Amino acid sequence: MMYTIIDVETTGQGNKITEISIFKYNGTQIIDEFTSLVNPDAYIPDYITALTGIDNALVANAPTFSELAKDILAITEDTIFVAHSVNFDYNVIRNEFIDIGIDFRRKKLCTVRLSRKLIPGHKSYSLGKICHALDININGRHRARGDAEATVILFEKLLHAKGSETVFNDFLKKSSKEATLPPHLPSSVFNAIPNEAGIYYFKNKKGKVIYVGKAKDLKKRVLGHFYNKTEKELNLCRETVDIDFELSGSELIALLMEDAAIKHYFPEYNQASKRNPNAFAVFSYEDRKGIIHLAYNTIKAIPNPLFTFYNITDCRQFLERLCAQFELCPKYCHLQEGVNHCSHYKIKTCHGICNENEPIDKYNARVKNAVKLTLEKSKDIVIKEKGRHSEEEAFVLIKNNVYLGYGFIDRSEQITTNEALENYLIPQKDNVDVQKIIRSKLVSL
Repeated sequence: MMYTIIDVETTGQGNKITEISIFKYNGTQIIDEFTSLVNPDAYIPDYITALTGIDNALVANAPTFSELAKDILAITEDTIFVAHSVNFDYNVIRNEFIDIGIDFRRKKLCTVRLSRKLIPGHKSYSLGKICHALDININGRHRARGDAEATVILFEKLLHAKGSETVFNDFLKKSSKEATLPPHLPSSVFNAIPNEAGIYYFKNKKGKVIYVGKAKDLKKRVLGHFYNKTEKELNLCRETVDIDFELSGSELIALLMEDAAIKHYFPEYNQASKRNPNAFAVFSYEDRKGIIHLAYNTIKAIPNPLFTFYNITDCRQFLERLCAQFELCPKYCHLQEGVNHCSHYKIKTCHGICNENEPIDKYNARVKNAVKLTLEKSKDIVIKEKGRHSEEEAFVLIKNNVYLGYGFIDRSEQITTNEALENYLIPQKDNVDVQKIIRSKLVSL
């Protein structure tokens, strides 16, 4: 069996290759080598230069990847692609080939995953630390040739480790996910993930949640991350050492669980749904003349809100509708500020309270009626969903148009009122993202 043991250095952001080193190894000795600087046609940041010593001047006259492609294809042909954290090096090279219209595919082996299996018990399996632990000298750390040459020596030790033949054969089977899984993620963790609906948490070596996702099929969705070749996904997978999950029973509750988890953990690899937008509340108060006002402010400033909204536009549009429907005054609904009497461009139904042409008690009666009827129309909604197993049901509870949370109930329980449901409720916070999720569900029902 023939192997090519490879290391690349890159520009960091964008992952364009600045140096590549390939050792062709037949299981006994090195039989060929290809090492070259590469002009990435991209800027090399200072922090990369500080790490590798490779700067823009050093690669200015180096060949481009397209000029080296023929040699790289030739030396790796009919070989197994080996690297430390193989998915990184493999995908960087594969993406360079894609850019020049070539579909590069090779079988892969990862020396991180092989090391974890064949020489367990080490605190770290980074190239520097595992080589130090095994007395392997790296002549030129963070340079392609030095790291690749050290990986050759590590690979040779792995080939001769106890049980290596079985492990190598298992890793190379077509059905094996070993070459696909992140380098530091035990296969037992991935294998424990079920093909069911729920949310999942990617964690780094410190146990910190760095990504939260949801899926109708957890295992399939998680595996999709490992096949994704974008720079963000590659970096996410390189940092992932553990994955937790929670079952939801349904996609709707998975969406709600995901939103809550993202807003709780603020994972660095989640972009959407991190925000906790301001909520706005409509409230009423009576001024010195005894006129009842309807006004709005951020919900934090309102102790007893009548109605809640998650953006200022919805809040104002609600007041406009209320004002027009019940013939209220735009000035006293705070749709116009700093005016002596109303002159709203759209609402012309004021009876003259702002001009003292309507009795205060008559106007106040309409305001009270508007609030009363609107509150009565606010529905308590229970959305029933599949449970996490056949003996369970799930529900989502909305009260007075406010999302209260979700819960799970054993099918044997007798629930006759919405109040009884609250005993099983897992309370959650309402927000604009949750409202969108629920609105989408209600439209489909």
